[in-house]
Amino acid sequence: MPVRPLNPELAKKAREELNEDPERLEDGLRHLKDWLAKQPHLNVNTDDQWLVIFLRGCKYSMEKAKQKLDLYYTLRSTEPYLFNTMPTIEYFNEIMDLGPVVHLPKPPGPAEPMVTIYRSGVYDPHKYDMLDMIKCSIIIQKIILYENDNAVVAGIRGIMDLENCTMAHFLQMSPTMAKKMTVYMQDAAPVRMKSHHYINTIPGFETVFNMFKALLNEKNRNRLHVHNNNFEELYKYVPQSILPVEYGGKGGTVREITDYWKKKAEAYWPWLEEDIKYCSDESKRPGKPRTAEDLFGIEGSFRQLQFD
Repeated sequence: MPVRPLNPELAKKAREELNEDPERLEDGLRHLKDWLAKQPHLNVNTDDQWLVIFLRGCKYSMEKAKQKLDLYYTLRSTEPYLFNTMPTIEYFNEIMDLGPVVHLPKPPGPAEPMVTIYRSGVYDPHKYDMLDMIKCSIIIQKIILYENDNAVVAGIRGIMDLENCTMAHFLQMSPTMAKKMTVYMQDAAPVRMKSHHYINTIPGFETVFNMFKALLNEKNRNRLHVHNNNFEELYKYVPQSILPVEYGGKGGTVREITDYWKKKAEAYWPWLEEDIKYCSDESKRPGKPRTAEDLFGIEGSFRQLQFD
């Protein structure tokens, strides 16, 4: 399918910040498809609307887009449980009903970033695993990347609400898991993270925060903001009006937003099940196959790519 037109405000942002114009978009898609056709190890969704998110996520740097595409699908093969398996829709809905991730459907403005609230403290860590929260979040992220132009062009602002988090929650985020998620979000996913905000912090937060911070490149470290209970500082980045009712906003209740995404995911479920067939076949990669050890390292060292 052809790439859908952007609204005028987003088109202006794409032109000024991402170097996009109709000719470059067309040339970029053609170049990516020609390159993919020569990669025996990659089985990739070549829908124009899907491929353009990698071009926009890399500001039309063709080499960076190729690297992101390769790594995105390689992680599906090296870490399939996390990045390339589907829960049953019943279990997905059960997780969503807990409300661990709240993607606000409407951005603050026509050319503003999308906002996502992460709420780890809402689930029982003795009954559920953070892995399942992450997997369900990635499922919604796929839908957002495919259909939400604000998220792709303007980026995403994240809010980590740590209310009711316990040490049991923190212990589920091992250093190895932290490395995997950092590689995915920073180097593989075509997501422009504009900023990340921490609220309602608790004792023990600094240890986990510093672990994550050490894994990030300098650009992304500078986008971290700890507000604790200073919501006025948060509102400078995220208008209070768009937040859920539970956060003093007018953007609907968490339950209403969760139900919106459950219905959206149900409509996309056949597409999502089809999507998991796309991955790399490392036995066919020219040269040396890539492994989890190559990507994450035994001692925690891995290559950091400077993407925006």
